[in-house]
Amino acid sequence: MSKPFNLTSRLAGSTYGKLLKDAAVAITWVALPLVVMSGCQFEEVSPTPVTAVEMQASPDTLDPVLTTAALPASPIRVFDEAAVDKTIPDWVAEAVFYQIFPERFRNGDPSNDPTHASLEDPDSTPTSWKISPWTGDWYARAEWEQQAGANFYDHGVFNRRYGGDLQGILDKLDYLHDLGINTIYLNPVFYGKSLHKYDAASMHHIDPYFGPDPAGDLELMRDESGDPATWHWTTADKLFLELIEAAHKRNIRLIIDGVFNHTGRAFFAFADILENQGESQYQDWYLVQSFDDPTTKQNELKYKSWWGYESLPEFADSPSGDNLHRGPKQYVFDITRRWMDPNHDGDPSDGVDGWRLDVANEVPIDFWRDWNTLVRELNPEAYTVGEFWNEALDHLLKGRFSATMNYHGFAYLVKGFLIDGTLAPGRFGQELQSRRQSFPLAMQYALQNLIDSHDTDRMASMIVNAGNNRYHQPDRFDYDVSEKSGARNNKDYEVRRPNARERKIQRLVALMQMTYVGAPMVYYGTEAGMWGGDDPCDRMPMVWSDLTYQDQAEDPLGRPREADSVGFDPTLFDYYRRVIQLRKDNSALSRGKFELVDHDDESKFISFRRQRNRAAVLVAINRGEHEFEYTLPLESSEAPRQIFSTEDASTTFDIRKESERWVVTMPPLSAAVFDEQASGK
Repeated sequence: MSKPFNLTSRLAGSTYGKLLKDAAVAITWVALPLVVMSGCQFEEVSPTPVTAVEMQASPDTLDPVLTTAALPASPIRVFDEAAVDKTIPDWVAEAVFYQIFPERFRNGDPSNDPTHASLEDPDSTPTSWKISPWTGDWYARAEWEQQAGANFYDHGVFNRRYGGDLQGILDKLDYLHDLGINTIYLNPVFYGKSLHKYDAASMHHIDPYFGPDPAGDLELMRDESGDPATWHWTTADKLFLELIEAAHKRNIRLIIDGVFNHTGRAFFAFADILENQGESQYQDWYLVQSFDDPTTKQNELKYKSWWGYESLPEFADSPSGDNLHRGPKQYVFDITRRWMDPNHDGDPSDGVDGWRLDVANEVPIDFWRDWNTLVRELNPEAYTVGEFWNEALDHLLKGRFSATMNYHGFAYLVKGFLIDGTLAPGRFGQELQSRRQSFPLAMQYALQNLIDSHDTDRMASMIVNAGNNRYHQPDRFDYDVSEKSGARNNKDYEVRRPNARERKIQRLVALMQMTYVGAPMVYYGTEAGMWGGDDPCDRMPMVWSDLTYQDQAEDPLGRPREADSVGFDPTLFDYYRRVIQLRKDNSALSRGKFELVDHDDESKFISFRRQRNRAAVLVAINRGEHEFEYTLPLESSEAPRQIFSTEDASTTFDIRKESERWVVTMPPLSAAVFDEQASGK
């Protein structure tokens, strides 16, 4: 969800280890294994005691001080494995996701660019407003922005439009196919006034300004209601269906954002309330506290909105509070059918392949149970992933989701170890294991392993700013903590281009994404070299090789800076293409079991194995700033076969034999992957 400040700190997770009371039918008892360290080796032991980890920041150091506190007993997990399997499509284990923020990906049709009248609040936006130049200096302010005020963040940047559209995505499907991804996640494409579209004006129509005929589409939509019988297919809707078809022809699946907690004020039901107040047929769709009295000057209309933002009125729940109100619930069900089976012929191949669900913990769980049931009736192979920032197992099981966006079990930990270098590799490995193993086995392979997104600073800028001051929230290593993740709230946040050392760390992170259990997700432009702080600076226009960009020379806070060149990074793109292909070429990386092998906390080194049947690969990561001599856990007369490194494609690390064992010299900030089967393990 688009968040102006610290949205994520208030998102609640589920209770760890809670026994499912409503587990039904065939029940499997699963105990959570405990992973312990023995010297430099990892081993699994009996799950009788369980250790919880508490991470605290010392006032005088950046490094977390890790302590442990024993829980009373090992939680016995109860899973209806057969029911869980039905919520998880087989294909997602091999998915490589690519997230697209449509307004900023590619302007494929300048004739449909947004207008001044299409903005959220045109009356408060200077009439000199115009489309922002795609290749301009992001921090340079246009004349209309300066007329609005002096602050980069408060006066203009959120009213910018760059003209990204569906045609732009269509034009770049071959680029995505060449990169190697096979699943697109689109931020909201439904009609909304904002740049992010989380303020839906309609969920049954694609935004007209993403299609070829905005004016014609708006006219066609004018007299529609919540009744599907009144709905038309606009030119934008039809172009979206063409996008689905074109993606499917390239074996690329497509999932879209579902925002079912709130709407925008322009949404047809709320617009009717604004016009008819207490006489509106939709008045019970929202939590209206008081209606406007037309006999007074002031506006008395008050209603519950998402975290107090009046532009985002919230849907009402059912009287019992455990479901959505029947009105919006029926509407959401209707639009779900529309986009999953557009021609209603029972064949979902012309529809979307799944959904990412915004602020899922704020929507009643019984609604999710009912909705996910409908989704799988329409398409048994559909994938539904919830936006949960903390432990989410109860929500996933009771709501019948496929998986969660894996912030808690992956992104936080990767930031601590690989990005910040403050989480010891031994603890990193333990936490990866314990957090992943809290999920049913099939769900582990469906977890969406992201690092950056539209809700965080970009990975490259996380790395640039690693180690800046002590942690505000040590348990998440300040991942997406608004006080730290952008210059808007942190005057020490650097907005510069990453240097060569920082790009090495980015390569380590990308390798971790592609070799760990779960489905990796790349945020648009990360593979092309983009950087930027949290919203709005994580939503810059995509850099393309056929465009020439102005240097970034201005600073959002007026600080002195050196100009940074901006452009497509072909070397980094080639690396992402290679590391994605590594995952696709080795089924052990997408479907194999995970085993921690070695670690050295002082040197910041870790290795792990992925194995499926006889196929096995060993991943070795040196996060340290010095060379590391690693004795490979292989017994072979032939030198181990290195199949990948984070260096150039032609680079092979030095491997020599010492006392019947093979030793590899790993450069600083490097990683390598070895084929253990070929090495005779």
